[in-house]
Amino acid sequence: MGFDFGILGLKFHHITNRNVVWRRIAKKCINTGITRQGTDMYPQLLLKDRVKFSQHWRKGQCRKEILLKWKTNLLPWMQLDGDVLYLSQAADIGAYHLQGGGRRPRGKPALLHTGHSQDVCRFVLTDTHLISAGGDGKIILHHRRNSFWAECSGHNQEVNCIDSKGEVIVSGSRDRTARIWALSSNRLGECLHTIQTFDRVWSVAISPSQSTFATGTACCENFAPLRIWEIERGQMVSCIGSEFRRGAGVLDIAFESPFQLLTCGYDTFIRYWDLRVTPRKCVMQWEEPHDSALYCIQTDGNHMIASGSSYYGVVRLWDMRKTSCLQTFYLSSATSSPVYCLRFSATHLYSALATSLCALDFRGQGPRSRR
Repeated sequence: MGFDFGILGLKFHHITNRNVVWRRIAKKCINTGITRQGTDMYPQLLLKDRVKFSQHWRKGQCRKEILLKWKTNLLPWMQLDGDVLYLSQAADIGAYHLQGGGRRPRGKPALLHTGHSQDVCRFVLTDTHLISAGGDGKIILHHRRNSFWAECSGHNQEVNCIDSKGEVIVSGSRDRTARIWALSSNRLGECLHTIQTFDRVWSVAISPSQSTFATGTACCENFAPLRIWEIERGQMVSCIGSEFRRGAGVLDIAFESPFQLLTCGYDTFIRYWDLRVTPRKCVMQWEEPHDSALYCIQTDGNHMIASGSSYYGVVRLWDMRKTSCLQTFYLSSATSSPVYCLRFSATHLYSALATSLCALDFRGQGPRSRR
């Protein structure tokens, strides 16, 4: 009786492509979509492929593309929602549908006119709304499935930052206040709490538990720049970062769990805080090698951090298990530009600069990017 090697090969191929075979390996790699809690962020992609892409991220093997350009210097912000990339340009927000292997924008954007009279500073996406904060002090709530929109007024200066989870919105402003707003249908846009921070608020983030949120301030006064607040009562839970020097404002905050968060800002450090250990001092930190302010960070929920610098469009990849950065990419050469915002998927990293939107494709095509 002959042995059918074809059937054996098909069975072996089927087994080696099963996600259960690769899951343990993927959890040890960077940016495979498997978080520390075990959640799979990219279930549509085979884990085998994601492990391969992870090696490209680690080695800096990618192809750089300029997806969009504009003539006027802007302070753009982005959100990535599956195959749609939302990008703010001045007072408008465009929804770009990504297509093809290169994940390029398809044609002109579907513009969402925000109703702001000045530039959009930040915006956030929920399942039901696109919520934008502007230099005019307004917060606009656009329903994502119809033309309905509502306006929240309360801040008397520009709203620098905003976040939303569940049925609440948190905003921070140059007017030295943070505000908590209702997103529930029966109280939509109602201000629930106004919190005096006594300093300009540069960043806010709601914790995954949705019971607390963090504010990052300019650190111009004699207060720790990072504070945790209760959402229900609007009261402070803890003051973090008492060792920060004056002016070392916190520009971005990313929660990893209800007790663990990452921050970056003018002090040129990425800091990792664990509130269960101590709120006074970070448990880990990574210094930007060129002593540049860090405008933005994003984490894969496991081992990787991506950071955007204030000069020459520098994006760095970090492994939290190591002390130095893994890779450095220079996205702006002719004229220096900060990386105002970055977002990534399993295969691409998108960076918003002053005059362009750049993408790094990590699926392996093209020459290896130089450090």
